[in-house]
Amino acid sequence: MKDVTNLNAKAIQQMDLAQRIILLNKLGAYMRSDEAEWTRKKQEAAQKNPWFLPQFIETAVFNIATHFLQENLLQEWINQYQFPATQPIPQKVGIIMAGNIPLVGFHDFLCVFISGHHAIVKPSSKDEVLITHLLQKLIAWAPALADYITIAQQINGCNAYITTGSNNSSRYFEHYFGKYPNIIRRNRTSVAILTGRETNAELAALASDIQLYFGLGCRNVTKLYVPTNYDFIPLLQALKQYDYYMDFHKYKHNYDYQLAVLIMSNQYYMTNESVLLVEKESLFSPIAQIHYSYYQNIAELQQNLLQQEDVQCIIGQNNLPFGKAQQPALTDYADGVDTLLFLKNVHQRNPTA
Repeated sequence: MKDVTNLNAKAIQQMDLAQRIILLNKLGAYMRSDEAEWTRKKQEAAQKNPWFLPQFIETAVFNIATHFLQENLLQEWINQYQFPATQPIPQKVGIIMAGNIPLVGFHDFLCVFISGHHAIVKPSSKDEVLITHLLQKLIAWAPALADYITIAQQINGCNAYITTGSNNSSRYFEHYFGKYPNIIRRNRTSVAILTGRETNAELAALASDIQLYFGLGCRNVTKLYVPTNYDFIPLLQALKQYDYYMDFHKYKHNYDYQLAVLIMSNQYYMTNESVLLVEKESLFSPIAQIHYSYYQNIAELQQNLLQQEDVQCIIGQNNLPFGKAQQPALTDYADGVDTLLFLKNVHQRNPTA
């Protein structure tokens, strides 16, 4: 394993911004391909983590390759920040990735790599196959990238840190990395505001916002806000497109468990036999369950949600369109923290730089 505390700064500066963009565009083309090696790695990832259904992997790969790794998109994105062609003071940036959905940590790597800093990546054990393969593929194409990219089991000796985890793990990260420039992400989730006038197509799109990836992503909708006397039947019908989840034993176990808890506690619920709707204030809901609350004033609700630290996305009228929750653009930064701006100025906040 490479010693991340002894990097050759001159080697890091050899690859300029234009070359990095060309390589990322090439990676996007590779991810869209049906090359045998890539196909095998996707199959391996699905076998290693049973929550990563093959269609989930394909969806995540398509979104990254289409919405991130296009040369024109990358150029337009990076131009907003006026990064130098080569990084004059390259920093070692440790990235601790989550593994709740396929390739969820790729955007953090992308930000560090395109900015010209050195990415020291600790993949999640739940999602190490795909990210490791893609980073190794970049190095195979351009061996000089060994001075840009390190895959590590332990992250230390870095100038800055980007971490993603639970509220509990964030306290650990704060303890160890708080004295360094950092982005420390915690639990977040997404919500939808419904008016009752949604079309069947919009409800079908909302069903995907809720259920794609089994609802495990921070951009998945786990809480609905509806007007008084809202008719839930069309939504329950739209959610039936995911009835096949009940053939997946892990999901079915969660559904059966949550249903038993509701019955035993004599709590009111609605179901289409594959997902449960329950009136609860909590923004976070367990797998196979969706929470809802009624609202009286949509404008007040909107303002309140914009101030909620736990909310990643708001879906619905005058917000993110239905069906777009899991299609983030390059500028849709997790937790609303501009990662590229952080990286542009990271050396100014680092007393050891």
